Formats: sequence, structure tokens, C-alpha cells
Amino acid sequence: MSVIEHWIGGRAVTGKSVRTAPVHDPATGRQRNEVLLATPEDAATAVEAARAAFEGWSQTSLMRRARVLFAFRELVDREAGRLAELITAEHGKVLSDALGEVRRGIEVVEFACGIPTLLKGDYSDQVSTGVDTWSFREPLGVCVGITPFNFPAMVPMWMFPVAIACGNTFVLKPSERVPSASMLLAELWREAGLPDGVFNVLHGDAVAVDALIDAPEVAAVSFVGSTPVARHVHERASAAGKRVQALGGAKNHAVVLPDADLDFAADHLVAAAYGSAGERCMAISAAVAVGSQADRVVEAVAGRAKAVRVGPGTDPGSEMGPVVTRQARERIATLIGTGAEQGGKLVVDGRDHVVPGHEEGFFLGPTLIDHVRRDMDVYREEIFGPVLCVVRADDVDEAIALINANPYGNGTAVFTSSGEAARRFQRGVHVGMVGINVPVPVPMAFHSFGGWKASLFGDRHVHGPEGVGFYTRAKVVTARWPRSRGLPGESRKASFDFPNDA
Repeated sequence: MSVIEHWIGGRAVTGKSVRTAPVHDPATGRQRNEVLLATPEDAATAVEAARAAFEGWSQTSLMRRARVLFAFRELVDREAGRLAELITAEHGKVLSDALGEVRRGIEVVEFACGIPTLLKGDYSDQVSTGVDTWSFREPLGVCVGITPFNFPAMVPMWMFPVAIACGNTFVLKPSERVPSASMLLAELWREAGLPDGVFNVLHGDAVAVDALIDAPEVAAVSFVGSTPVARHVHERASAAGKRVQALGGAKNHAVVLPDADLDFAADHLVAAAYGSAGERCMAISAAVAVGSQADRVVEAVAGRAKAVRVGPGTDPGSEMGPVVTRQARERIATLIGTGAEQGGKLVVDGRDHVVPGHEEGFFLGPTLIDHVRRDMDVYREEIFGPVLCVVRADDVDEAIALINANPYGNGTAVFTSSGEAARRFQRGVHVGMVGINVPVPVPMAFHSFGGWKASLFGDRHVHGPEGVGFYTRAKVVTARWPRSRGLPGESRKASFDFPNDA
């Protein structure tokens, strides 16, 4: 068992940390490592390293920055398998899913490699006689990323490639449950030629989070996690005058209309609900069965849910791994029981699922609860586990109203063969990301990811064009170069009034 250190100023360091947290293998329930938990002094050291590196990195040419990004992209691609193994070992998701996560992160790096084009400014010639105006964007300074356990590589790579490409320096605070992928990424940045201090990793809990938020040198904070913590981060960082994007929880609905291809919809509902054991902020946790086909939807999903192969993420035959901690397993199992007590019908109950040889692992089987009402705990709470609730509706308008009444607005989907119904749905739902026959509508890197309502605090989404806007600020220049005798029609006199004749 080893102790995972911080990464500050281009190397692994212990700092002032004396507290540690265990890092478990969810498939076995056994502890793998320990990770340091940062003190406020450690946070100050990481921020200072980033602040010192900003002066040089922000003045580095766009082409040199892009070359470092290209090199980093090649190294992450080279080590994708190793990164996936670390993710599976600490998170529990199946290896193929972990590899897919790394690939989606690489897509953001590829987007950031185009930074010379993304940061092109605007120029207006001769806005007045002899006067030109142009605008460009500059980096902010030290940026902080606070990321969740469920995507140890992808979510950090939604943030830091864009921030660094734009000329900022970065301090990453990953979840203490899954620290190893971040350390490997830090090593790859160094190998790619990134100057020391531009990218730093600080491990820790709420102590580290608050210290980073409060640091005067920090200009911007990006966060992904639960809604209560997102709200806290947004309020605390905004009160300190920092730029904030804080992505919170979700309760994603998938509507199945009577005209949908039932087999197609059932296949995709099961994958979207139980993939990664439901530990995705874009997982489908509520299926809205509309009209006469509701019973058939439940029957089709139930059959497929029972057939999902549950096992350790390293087993090529596994389709779904364990949840991340024993506490998470207990909380999810309690919610399933509460759902039955409050009137839900347990069609498939995964609470007693046992994986032979891994009896101490944090496993649950897929669970399907029918006849769920809006007042039930399993509907109101973000379960973040392999639980799919079925709510019934009479028509598409009732389904849209149901979604809009929910406090979350991250992602949603509709299964239908009707273009008219799909268009009414996409325009009617108050949700940031919408899928039409696509249950998990995570946009590609050249678009931006983000929800509405209690799923996002702040006005900017992550990666894509909005990511570039978040990590930079605009500067506008108006200039004239007067000649000694002036141009025809050019006035050389200063005015005490706003000019009204250009």
C-alpha cells in the first residue's frame, strides 16, 4: 500500500499534509492505497506555484501552446489503457467504459489543440477617420477545477486542456476516492513539455476545496458534483469576486412514446440506466412510459435488466461493475426499500445481488421500480446508482410538464418515430441537453456541456466554445496614429464632447 502525494510545481510532494484517506477497490472492498488530504498551507503552495507560472505561460505564443497540447494528446492516447486500468481499479466501472471515458477526454484535448483559431479576435478598420478598433481575449490567471469521483479522467479533461490552452495555469482538486488518474495525467503534462507549475494536483476534502476557493490569487473555479456542494461553491466563490461554473446534480428523464421502436428503446434505456452502475450525471434514472405502451415498456426493460452481466470491471464479460463505496451501496439499497414502502412496484430488485468470489465488493444488481409517483423519495432524490424508476403519463404534453416540474435540468431524451412530437419535445422541455432517440445526449467537444435549473450555477457551460469564453476575458482596443499634418477630413483637435460625426 502506497501513499499518493500531491503534484505541485512539476513534481510529487508531501507538503504539510498529515491526514490521509483510504482508496478502495470497489470490486473487492479492500483498501488499495492512501491519499494525502491537503492542508490550507498545501493549497496556498499549489496556488502560488500556479501564480508564479502564469506570467511565463500566459505570454507563450499560441503556436507553442498548441504544440504542447498536441504532444499531450499523443501521450494520453499512448497511455489510454493504463489510465483506464487506474480508473477501473479505483472507481469500479468496467474497463471498456473507462477506456471510453478517456477517449471522450481526448476529444476535448483535440478541440483545445485548435486554440490559435479559437482565440482569433475581431478587427474593424476605419471606424472613424484614421481610427481602428479591434478585440481579443486574454487568460484569467490561476484557475481551479474541483471534480467528482465518477469520471476521474474525462471531467478534469473537460476543464484543464481548454484553460491551459487559453494561457491560464491550473490547480486540479480531484475526488479523494479516485486520485491516481490525475497523477498520471500530471506526469504526461510534464513529458509533453508543459512548464512546471502550469498544472498542479491537490488532493483533499472540504478543507482543500474551501482553501482554494478563498485564495485571492484564484481567478476562476470550475466544479462538477452534487447540487448542494455546487451551490456552496458558487455562492462562496462568487462572493469573493471569482468567475464560477458549478455543475450540480440531475434527475434525467427518458420519455417513451407509443410510436417508439420498443426493442430499440428498451435496449438503450437499460444501457443508459445501468451503465457505470448508474453513477453518471447523465444516466437515465426516470423512464416516462406514455400511453398504451407503458406495460410493454416495463416488461421489455425488466427482461433486459435481469440479463445485465454484473461483475468486476476487469472481467471482459462484465457489463456493469460495483458502486464506488460501501456507504454508497447502503444508501442506494435503503432508497430502493423506501421506494417499495411508499407504493412503488419492485419489478427487478438488485439489493441482494452477489458476485461469486467478490462477496465483499460494493455490488448491486440492476433495479426497476414501476408506478413511481412524484412524491416518492426514489423520484425526488438523485439516487446515483443502478435504479430506474418508471413514471406513467397519458401523452407527450404531460411528460413535458413532468420534466419541467423537476428541479433539475441536466439531460433528457425522447424515443419516438414522430418528427412533430420530437420537435415539440425539444422546444418544450426546460433542460440543457436533449436527446432524440439518444438517451445520453452528451455533446461532442466542439459543443458545450451543461444543464439548466439546479443542475448548473453560473452562466457558462464546460468545454467547447463556452469553455473558451469562460477561461478568457475580452479586451477591446481603439487606436489612431495621427500624421503631423493629418488626413483629409481628419480633425486633430481634442473634444470635450462625445463625437457625433465620425
